[in-house]
Amino acid sequence: MNVLVLNSGSSSLKFQLIATDLGRITENKDERLCRGQVEQIGGEAIVTVHTRSGTRQKSTASLFDISRSLEYLVRWIASDESEIMEVRSPSDIHAVGHRVVHGGELFTESTVITDEVLKGIEECIDLAPLHNPNNIKGILASRQVFGPKLPQVAVFDTSFHHSIPEHAYLYALPYHLYKRHHIRRYGFHGTSHRYVADRYRALRAVTEEQTHIITLHLGNGCSATAIRGGRSVDTSMGMTPLEGLVMGTRSGDIDPAVVNLIARKEGLSTHEVDALLNNQSGLLGISGLTNDMRVLLQESRDQDHRRAQLAIEVFCYRARKYIGAFLACMGAADAIVFTGGIGENSPDIRARICNGLEWAGLRLDDSRNKRMVGLEGQISCDDSSLHAFVIPTDEELLIARDTVRCILSERSPRVEELRIQ
Repeated sequence: MNVLVLNSGSSSLKFQLIATDLGRITENKDERLCRGQVEQIGGEAIVTVHTRSGTRQKSTASLFDISRSLEYLVRWIASDESEIMEVRSPSDIHAVGHRVVHGGELFTESTVITDEVLKGIEECIDLAPLHNPNNIKGILASRQVFGPKLPQVAVFDTSFHHSIPEHAYLYALPYHLYKRHHIRRYGFHGTSHRYVADRYRALRAVTEEQTHIITLHLGNGCSATAIRGGRSVDTSMGMTPLEGLVMGTRSGDIDPAVVNLIARKEGLSTHEVDALLNNQSGLLGISGLTNDMRVLLQESRDQDHRRAQLAIEVFCYRARKYIGAFLACMGAADAIVFTGGIGENSPDIRARICNGLEWAGLRLDDSRNKRMVGLEGQISCDDSSLHAFVIPTDEELLIARDTVRCILSERSPRVEELRIQ
């Protein structure tokens, strides 16, 4: 089955075409046929594609919306230029899997998209006003390009975290605010955390029930998740992706009173403060330089840049703090798993985060850690009681696999059966 995986943004469309089926999933033999993205949709868009042979092609085209962008991509995929012999026409694409950021309390798992499910995704727009509308545009564009009969599946960032217990997801606010407005911890990056948990099980040859780990997705967006018995029991992101770890441009945890203080002192609206916390804070805000960890590490070494060093220190301290908190909540864990752009590629950051966790039984193997860049494997000493692993994430692959599973099992739960009364 050839599955087109889409991640629709406000002016961008990321895609991957993956050949997979139940047999390939079992044997871990899925095949990525191509990947790429369309940027600056709304005018002269930039189209970047990577073929299976490893070549990179870049072009421009006048693409004014998501539908035209998708039509352009499908024509390219079916052309000789793509080098994809498995797809000679749009009918050779058998399903579309969509990343959908927020499923609220309606969707606890990936699901086949029906009109009813689409209405449910629309109901969650208040929870993710910057993301869900764009995800919906991708779904509607797929219907327009492929027709209404092609199966589409929604895979939600939030669904993996629906196993978090009530005492962990509730905020200590008047309870009626939760009941009226669904104000609670939802968590995000669930697709990534679930993927690396699955890979950890395969590497360690353990069952889901034996999977007790803390996963750290560290990139421009960052989150930590406590996974016990293969299920998420707590996570650092909250009702929105702003809460938790220090990120590239997001502040992570702050005192809520800071919002009013900044608004009053700086003469900003609450909307402007929200933008400041999401787009001007984190590594960028502390360093005053950049949100790119690679540049910060270089500046801290070569220029002895104090604020670059400080940003790195705060970033690693916050991650280590969450690890300690989750170890206390879980009782114990068998491993810490690093993923995401920083987690997969920065031995220095991994070492800084793990430094000081010897009390928990973690002993990092320095040579293993330095070798593990963009690779999958163990970075702790063999005799550690708490291990550490690096596992590159592959959210698109998980979306493709969930698409196959949903279609073949015909899972399409009725939205009203999922609602909390």
